[in-house]
Amino acid sequence: MKNEKSKMKGGNTDYEIIIQYVIIGILAILIVYNASKIYGVSANAVAGTSQGQTLSSFEEYSYVIPTGTPEIYGEELGVKYDDVSTSNPSLADETISKLSAYEDETLTSAQMERYIKIGSSISCEYCCGAKALVFSNGERACGCAHSYAMRGLAKYLLIKHSDMADLEILNELGKWKVLFFPGVHEKKASVLKANGIDETDYINLASNLYRGAENQATTSSSGAGSQMVGGC
Repeated sequence: MKNEKSKMKGGNTDYEIIIQYVIIGILAILIVYNASKIYGVSANAVAGTSQGQTLSSFEEYSYVIPTGTPEIYGEELGVKYDDVSTSNPSLADETISKLSAYEDETLTSAQMERYIKIGSSISCEYCCGAKALVFSNGERACGCAHSYAMRGLAKYLLIKHSDMADLEILNELGKWKVLFFPGVHEKKASVLKANGIDETDYINLASNLYRGAENQATTSSSGAGSQMVGGC
C-alpha cells in the first residue's frame, strides 16, 4: 500500500511538471509574438510617414531645384539659378539684390494690371506669411528680401520682355521661390506627385495654386523642409 501511494504521488508530481512546462511554453510563445508586434509597429513609426514618404525620400525630389542660367534674362541681369544656394550665402544675397533692382520701377497702367495679377498669384509665405507679393492696388504686401527679388524680376520682365505671357513670368518667379526655400519645395513636390499633379511645373509647385500642400506630408524630423536661402 505504501509503494502504491508513492507511485501515485510520483505520478502526480510528473503530471504537474508536464503542466508547468506546457504553461511556460505558451508564455514563451506569447512573449515572442508580442515582442515582434511591438517591434514591427516601432519600425514602421520610425521609417514611414502618412504619405509613405521618409525624410530621405524627400531629398529624391532635388530635381525640382532649378539649375543653370535663365534663358531669357540670365545674362542681361548677370544671374544664375546656381548662384542661390546654402553653400554660398554671400553670392545668394548678391543675386537677390540683382533681382530686386527693378522693384521700384514705375509701370504703365497696362503693365501694372499684369503686375498685380502676377503678384497676387504667388507669395513668400514661408518667410513673411503674406498672402501675396502685392496688395490689390499693386503696393508691396511683404517686405522680405525674397519678395523684393520676385517683384523686381516681375517688373523687369514686364518692362524688358513684355512679350512674355503672365504665366511665363509667374513660372520664373516660382523657380526663384523654390531656390529660396529648397527643402520645403522638395517636400511639396512629393505631395503633388503623390496626388497626380505635375511637380515639375513651377506654377503648381510655387504659386498660390496649391499653397500649403506640403502640410499633407509628415517627416521623421520636425526641422525637415525649413531650409531657407537668403534673409527675410
